[in-house]
Amino acid sequence: MANVEILLSSKEKAVWSVSPESTVFEAIKMMEEKTIGALAVTQNDNLLGIISERDYARKVFLKGRSSHDTRVEDIMTRDIIFACPEQDIEDCMVLMSEHHIRHLPVMQDKVLVGMISLGDVVKQIIKDQKIKIKHLEKTITWGESY
Repeated sequence: MANVEILLSSKEKAVWSVSPESTVFEAIKMMEEKTIGALAVTQNDNLLGIISERDYARKVFLKGRSSHDTRVEDIMTRDIIFACPEQDIEDCMVLMSEHHIRHLPVMQDKVLVGMISLGDVVKQIIKDQKIKIKHLEKTITWGESY
């Protein structure tokens, strides 16, 4: 089974972030440009929180607030759930499911080194299962005589 480090090695290396003083509009615009669903909120290389499309929908749009006037720090998620590079992918799936989150920052020695999504995790699990199935098929057919 793969770990987070292996998953990150197959993804784009950039970790997109926004400052807490940015407007929500700027954050949503960056998410759209980068085709991602969440951004790390950082200041001086410190991870302060995460802002997602879900934060925007629930804390700005549904409340009738203006994305141009609302700052990221006003709606970002501050209680950060994160993963470590050596963590198993299946553990990440459980963590994301238990906390109802779709994006997981990856931290190593208190430094943000990546961000994984629920989609990334599901794809990796499917890939790992396909490898297991092929291995099992080889093991089963190896013993058969033709």
